[in-house]
Amino acid sequence: MNDLPAIAHDAARQRFHLEVDGHEAELDYHLQGETLVIDHTGVPEAIGGRGLAGRLVREAFDHARGRGWRVLPACSYARVWVSRHPEYADVLAE
Repeated sequence: MNDLPAIAHDAARQRFHLEVDGHEAELDYHLQGETLVIDHTGVPEAIGGRGLAGRLVREAFDHARGRGWRVLPACSYARVWVSRHPEYADVLAE
């Protein structure tokens, strides 16, 4: 996984993204006060199976944690991801 590009954060568009082999994987969010709401995580089939969605969700959680925010995983992938990563339970919005 070390050869994968860094995840970029576009705060103006409220998204995290990275490009692999000419395809873009993305995570879209919006803010509700101090809660980062993950709306969508998308990875094109052509670059699937590389853990990219998980990297994007982890980046969003780490970003929120670093600012003292909570995270509401509104997209189904992010909900499943956080259920498998209990170390982020303290960041979850209630």
